[in-house]
Amino acid sequence: MSAIFHNVSLAWYFAWSDMRARYKRSVLGPFWLVLGTVIGVVGLGLVWSVLLNTERSEFIPALTVGLVLWQAISGAITGSTTVFARSASVIKNIKTPSWRISLELVFQQTVNLIHNFVVIVFVLLVYPQDIGFAALLVIPGLVLVFMNIFWIAQVLGFVGARYRDFDPLVSALMPILFFLSPVLYQSRQLGSLDVISKLNPIAYWIEIVRNPLLGSVPALSDYLVVVAMTIAGFLLATWMTRARGHRLPYWI
Repeated sequence: MSAIFHNVSLAWYFAWSDMRARYKRSVLGPFWLVLGTVIGVVGLGLVWSVLLNTERSEFIPALTVGLVLWQAISGAITGSTTVFARSASVIKNIKTPSWRISLELVFQQTVNLIHNFVVIVFVLLVYPQDIGFAALLVIPGLVLVFMNIFWIAQVLGFVGARYRDFDPLVSALMPILFFLSPVLYQSRQLGSLDVISKLNPIAYWIEIVRNPLLGSVPALSDYLVVVAMTIAGFLLATWMTRARGHRLPYWI
């Protein structure tokens, strides 16, 4: 147990240090992330609210939460394919579990989301929502989302280390996945095409976090699907780590 705590602490330390080093000598520091998110929300909000013929007071809050979550999810997915290759010197020279490297990537995206949460709070102040106690459900929602991001980072990390073509493939697919995910819209707006959301795991992750922040309780089926994904994903990640972990230093 102490070894696990030690590795978790190390992952958080390196994730936070990476953030500080990245924005060293910068005036705004990590709040450049916030500025980028604000630009995205304003630009997409003004254009797509007109294209979709939707009230901005309804569209922009939903867009903001979806966009912030998407940035964390997509950042983890695209970064996971090279997460072990970028830490090759550490893996080859220091005895450290591979999951610590993946957890560091998850913590990096957690820090990014914490900064971007400022944008969500500001938008909800401008466009108030009838939130109530449903907002408390955002906590288990985020926990489930980042648990899924963790096992995905571990699995894709191994695949990306073994097959180097996997990284450009994932990068090419992410823009398509963006439009298939309920970021610019909500799943209920798809009508008969809601099968797109039901087949997209990211749609469930967004809904269980966004709905509470907009004042509604996610469907029980959404939680059941995400919990099932979490269990299956951790089993897959555990098997892959045990079966292929000894080959990782040779792949990178």
